[in-house]
Amino acid sequence: MKLILFGPPGAGKGTQAKLLEAALGIRQVSTGDLFRAAISNQTPLGVKVKTILDSGRLVDDQTVVDLVAETLVKPEYAPGYILDGFPRTTAQAEALDAFLAARGERIDAFIALDVPEDELVDRLVNRGQGRADDTPDKIRLRLQVYRQETEPVFAWYRAKGQAQTLNGLGTVEEIQTRILHAIGR
Repeated sequence: MKLILFGPPGAGKGTQAKLLEAALGIRQVSTGDLFRAAISNQTPLGVKVKTILDSGRLVDDQTVVDLVAETLVKPEYAPGYILDGFPRTTAQAEALDAFLAARGERIDAFIALDVPEDELVDRLVNRGQGRADDTPDKIRLRLQVYRQETEPVFAWYRAKGQAQTLNGLGTVEEIQTRILHAIGR
């Protein structure tokens, strides 16, 4: 099973990915975790990412794709994986699909969690991580950026007949049950 969990910040992608990891017996792939590990291990891509981030720039699409691809070819990902927070742009989605096609593979499911904006703001303000940008105004700005830059990824997968939208409201368990049902488990 190759699954993409998709949605705006605060939709619950990371929480669900961790639960699904255990339920499905496959690994979660979080680009943030990959960045941290590559930097910590000083891999060639990690050094490149650190240089980019240290200069204050955003990591370009191709570098993100290269980092994910470097991970997905490892044997522990052969049974499948859950992509959390990737792809974030249509260019990343296109590159991921090309990478998978070259291996004779494809994404099995694309699940978008739908949560009203006011609920997203409440979740992020109250999540207790103490991020400096977890104020209502800054969260709404991040959601606007998400709508402009990331939401088009949904249209990419919808056009391919792979995208499903699920209600992201309810208990963690209710949402997990919806996801498992949507993927036939």
